[in-house]
Amino acid sequence: MTPPTLHATLTEALGHAISDKRLEVLRRVGESGSISQAARDAGISYKAAWQAIDTLTNLGGVPLVERTVGGAGGGGARITAQGLQLLQLADELARARDAVLARFAGGAQLASGLGLRTSMRNQLPCRVVAVEPAAPGDPAVWVHMQTAGGERLTSSITRESADLLGLAPGLEVLVLCKATAVRVQAPVAGQRGGGAAGEECVLHGTVERVAEGTQRDEVVLALAGGGHWVGFAPHPFAARVGEAASAHMAAAALVVGLSG
Repeated sequence: MTPPTLHATLTEALGHAISDKRLEVLRRVGESGSISQAARDAGISYKAAWQAIDTLTNLGGVPLVERTVGGAGGGGARITAQGLQLLQLADELARARDAVLARFAGGAQLASGLGLRTSMRNQLPCRVVAVEPAAPGDPAVWVHMQTAGGERLTSSITRESADLLGLAPGLEVLVLCKATAVRVQAPVAGQRGGGAAGEECVLHGTVERVAEGTQRDEVVLALAGGGHWVGFAPHPFAARVGEAASAHMAAAALVVGLSG
């Protein structure tokens, strides 16, 4: 039997959704015929469920769910042929991935960062410490995380995004940030800390490389506990290779992702 032709952009939805609840929501819509029921089954809000479907649809470039007249919660929903194809492809990829990883000792750890392609230079594994509302009734939350070196980072994201990712204390995540959003500074006496809600986040390290520019320099820091963080500083940068420096960025600049 000849497999159905895959829509040119449908695979884009897989590259962004395998690690979170978006595909689960789509699958539950197919099972229940209802967005509201799919949201309840997935343990997320109705709004978050629609956000999941909208994101997959935008990435896939084709309709994955269509509304039907009547049904609970203001009307039903039916998964399209393209939506079914996306779920089938996701299942096939998951089985193939498991088969490949089973052939290599430690393969799961090595493959954890292979599913994500992005322009963001900074990608650092962290562990979620806490998730708390930004303020009573606010749609955003603070996600507090800890690096392997014991430093704290805080990201500001929407409640729906936190729910779709299933963020909870103890979960291993990947923190991403554009290098252009990071300000690197030479040490200032008495300055330490960062990462609290409402404040800028700070990572400390030692200067590993400096690429000089005419107006600003690109600085690579080696972090305690492993990993690197890249940012920019006004030219000429005051610290030398091997000396201490710190990276500063807003909580809103940090993206939280799941790998694998």
